[in-house]
Amino acid sequence: MRANRKNIYIYQTADHSDDQLNSLITEAEKNGFTIVNNAKDANIILSIGGDGTFLQAVRKTGFRQDCLYTGLTRSNESGLYCDFNMDNMDEMLHTMKHAELEVRRFPVINVQINGESSFNCLNEVSIRSTIIKTIVIDVYIDDMHFETFRGDGLIVATPTGSTGYNKSTGGSVIDPKLHCFQVSELASLNNNRYRTLGSPFLLNSDRELTLKIVQDGNDYPIIGLDNEAYPIRSIQSLNITLSDKVIKTVKLKNNSFWSRVKRTFL
Repeated sequence: MRANRKNIYIYQTADHSDDQLNSLITEAEKNGFTIVNNAKDANIILSIGGDGTFLQAVRKTGFRQDCLYTGLTRSNESGLYCDFNMDNMDEMLHTMKHAELEVRRFPVINVQINGESSFNCLNEVSIRSTIIKTIVIDVYIDDMHFETFRGDGLIVATPTGSTGYNKSTGGSVIDPKLHCFQVSELASLNNNRYRTLGSPFLLNSDRELTLKIVQDGNDYPIIGLDNEAYPIRSIQSLNITLSDKVIKTVKLKNNSFWSRVKRTFL
């Protein structure tokens, strides 16, 4: 652990003031850490909750590149982004302080909406119809028109995000050591007029995916950025690339990505 990484900001979606949290704060201070009230003053961001809380912690603190993120679940929660549990918080503090510390780097995708607003996603970006009508999207890979999609929507997921919404729609689980992103369909319509690949596909880190929404009355789709909806009056295009940013997290040596996948799903 670098000596200057001693300031911890605790992020949680609810105001818990239970004995476990108080004990965590006490133990952290005993181990030489300082609990700060402003995320800008922190070099360690600690989320307390499941994967949803971890994703919010990363987004609300601005996808910081100069700090470590770590997730701590409560007793009744689990998470693929969270290596530690409130029941073994002593192990977390020991790991962060001593040689057992390893840092894993999670890829991030960048999404530009209408050529203007730009956002980062750790899990996925999704575009879905908000009315009882299919949405039509022209799909471009780099500058090549690949297909015209018609259906409920599309999901573009990072490798770590592949175990979430993407997996529930039949997408593949991707090893995060692969620098790529995945495109999966939501209830595509295939007929003589509309024909799609019909299966998820992977794009290399240097590819650019462009989604152009055909303006045929379904002009106000929902854009999902990780676990948050982004409201905008008119969506015309999304440009999606793999970002240069990565999210650095604390991990246990014996808790690989595939170990967590096995523990969660098998």
